[in-house]
Amino acid sequence: MVLKMSIAEPLKKLVSCVILDLDGTLLHTDGIISDVLRVYLGKYGKKWDGREVQKIVGKTPFEAASAIVEDYGLSCTTSELISELNPMFSNQWCNIKALPGANRLIKHLSGHRVPIALASNSPRENIETKISFHQGWKESFLVIIGGDEVRSGKPSPEIFLEAAKRLNIEPSSCLVIEDSLPGVTAGKAAGMGVVVVPSLPKQSHLYTSADEVINSLLDLHPEKWGLPPFKDWIKDTLPIEPWQIGGPVIKGFGRGSKVLGIPTANLSTERYSTLLSEHPSGVYFGWAGLRTRGVFKMVMSIGWNPYFNNTEKTIEPWLLHDFGEDFYGEELHLIIVGYIRPEANFPSLESLIEKIHEDRKIAEEALDLPMYSKFKDDPYLKSPT
Repeated sequence: MVLKMSIAEPLKKLVSCVILDLDGTLLHTDGIISDVLRVYLGKYGKKWDGREVQKIVGKTPFEAASAIVEDYGLSCTTSELISELNPMFSNQWCNIKALPGANRLIKHLSGHRVPIALASNSPRENIETKISFHQGWKESFLVIIGGDEVRSGKPSPEIFLEAAKRLNIEPSSCLVIEDSLPGVTAGKAAGMGVVVVPSLPKQSHLYTSADEVINSLLDLHPEKWGLPPFKDWIKDTLPIEPWQIGGPVIKGFGRGSKVLGIPTANLSTERYSTLLSEHPSGVYFGWAGLRTRGVFKMVMSIGWNPYFNNTEKTIEPWLLHDFGEDFYGEELHLIIVGYIRPEANFPSLESLIEKIHEDRKIAEEALDLPMYSKFKDDPYLKSPT
């Protein structure tokens, strides 16, 4: 087989199997953890601060519980806390959503007969329960290892080395995909290639030891590692499961719009914080419905504004139509149907403008395709409420 690689993206390493982490890599577990801890701590008059997630990402359950006991000054022991939380978590495992790109990746690798393993610091029983709610996952993994099946969890390399041993594949031929610093440390200590999808926003600088840092699983290019490439990109766009978002425009056709020549609208994220936490920052596209003006092609960015220290993602849709006037306060509904690229920083305003116009051209051409254009007639766009 001849492997074609672009000059800009040389082969990083030739691997023959993939070892995946579960929580934060394949599953959006953070949302469930926050919901449970918010309820639990509220009973004791304490308020869960989502920023505390940074202290427990990638840790073993005991380490995470210990950190919570210490940080919140709880009177119970770590073991007692775990005993109280376990039933609460168990009731929620069925509600954990797969992160964007997770189903696609598992289906792609298993479909090409690439051996894949699951290695998580969570107990084996919890892993089995979580993945049972996602069709086809359990059968796709040749090996599943929980943190309770090894002497030391991540950042020890033991769990990854055990996975390679059970797969009967040399560690150097394995690719680890992780979301946490302990996982990255474990993968590198095992002598494996490591791709990290940071679960903590704006913290990619912490993962310099990884071989590759990507924004989301949607941005993974398996061919960089000698694995079969995805073939589902269409005209520089990736079709995704459509989702909706909308509300009154809190700012429209501002100064940035006049510079770019494309009307922009800002929407409140207040009602959509959970939904946005499930979707990676980046550039998307789809259809926009304005109550009084009709339905238009749209390209949209989700991310953290570099000029402000936002704690939440912002939504900024660009309507690909010249209105010539403001539309502040109007009701705007969006249907997002595809993905273009990850969020990026640009060295100059000129380079940003150039990229935005490139995104515009890609979106405009793609939305003429039947697979995308059919959503233009969705009632959600034409009758906003």
